[in-house]
Amino acid sequence: MIRRALLLAAGASLTACSMAPKYVRPAMPVPASWPVGDAYLRQSEAALPSVTYRDIFRDARLQRIIDQALANNRDLRIATANIAAARAQYRIQRGELFPAIGASGSYSYSHTNSPAPGAAATTDSLSAGVGITGFEIDLFGRVRSLTSAALDRYFAQEATARAARLTLAGDVAGAWLSYGADRSLLAIAEETAANARRSVSLTDARLKGGVAPRTDLRQAEQVLAGAEADLAAQKTALAQDINALQLLVGAPIDPALLPASIDEAAAHIADLPAGLDSAILLRRPDVVSAEYGLRAANAQIGAARAALFPKITLTGVLGFASGALSSLFEGGSFNYSGSAGAAYSIFNGGAARAGVEQSEAQRDAALAGYEKAIQTAFREVADALARRGTIADELAANQRNTDAALDNYQLADARYRGEIDTFLATLVAQRSLYTAQRGLVQTKLTRATNLVTLYRTLGGDSLIEARADGPQLPAQQIPQQ
Repeated sequence: MIRRALLLAAGASLTACSMAPKYVRPAMPVPASWPVGDAYLRQSEAALPSVTYRDIFRDARLQRIIDQALANNRDLRIATANIAAARAQYRIQRGELFPAIGASGSYSYSHTNSPAPGAAATTDSLSAGVGITGFEIDLFGRVRSLTSAALDRYFAQEATARAARLTLAGDVAGAWLSYGADRSLLAIAEETAANARRSVSLTDARLKGGVAPRTDLRQAEQVLAGAEADLAAQKTALAQDINALQLLVGAPIDPALLPASIDEAAAHIADLPAGLDSAILLRRPDVVSAEYGLRAANAQIGAARAALFPKITLTGVLGFASGALSSLFEGGSFNYSGSAGAAYSIFNGGAARAGVEQSEAQRDAALAGYEKAIQTAFREVADALARRGTIADELAANQRNTDAALDNYQLADARYRGEIDTFLATLVAQRSLYTAQRGLVQTKLTRATNLVTLYRTLGGDSLIEARADGPQLPAQQIPQQ
């Protein structure tokens, strides 16, 4: 009997139908190509590349820092724990596809006294059994749909963790570049302060010699005070850059891994491969996570529809019962039983149909969220490409401006020392040079961080491939029962 019950349960599980709607990946709600024009770099159609942070961030020092961050960052540890929880939830749900088999045993003893001599009675009994308890025959696919939804949620959580890794790598690279830029700004502030000290000494000597007014000295002292204030601010910025890196890495930073200037740091940030179409957005981890959420919502509809039909359960027990331990396993002590039951709610105030409507509304919301994720990703990449298309011209213009400002300052200083021009001209030229140098550093930082932004917004991740039938994971990542 119990064998037949198990065969019936297995057959029912294998032939269970699914009431979930057939999943079809929605069309991308963005153009097939990136925008083109003066503010954009032209892109050609190409296969989706596999890009990792080592392909873009080629400085060995930066790679070591990113490796440390991937190993120690607390946000990633939280994401890893969430993956483990989602995996366990899937295994819990998957367990409902199989019969739950339990064992039981009992012993009872009673002694009854009586006033009559020899009338006392003693009885005892023993029993042992094993059986299936309340196994649902999944004829309408309710349990299987719930299992599919749990698996998709697990995959969505795994994709979310990859998004966190991608963001972390980009954040570390951005903080590393910011440190390099602040080192360059510190050097500019130190050089400006040194020049200001020389100007103060010169104007003070000229004032004492009667060839310069006191206003020249005060103006030189103002420049020096401003340069020293900027110098202190840059030292603070460097300390804060290190603090930011240590938070991202989750451990102290070796000073030997830090760049000495923005030029040194930016030299090892590579450009992304040319020729990317917008289909690459389908491999972005946040888009993958949104699609798995849509798949889970789609499967949830199947579970809600199956709840409209009767719920069929199977119970079976086999075991032994005897009045004495010595005869517990004798042939006459064996017994078995099996039963099946069906339950169907005749009236529940429309709750079951409302459950279907709720799951369909949640699917619609998940669909809108998936499309919004793609549209947001498209906008982020398009913005980064717009910046990429013009940054080279801006950098060249700022370089020319800095070169001209430096030559103008040297000429103005020479004219002042030769008593040809006033100190005001030197002061204006020095301020212009300082502003131009800082602007050039900022533009170099913008160019380097734009490459980081492109890497992050395009979703460089070699662990997943975008295919026509949906996101795919390596087989070893699918949790097993």
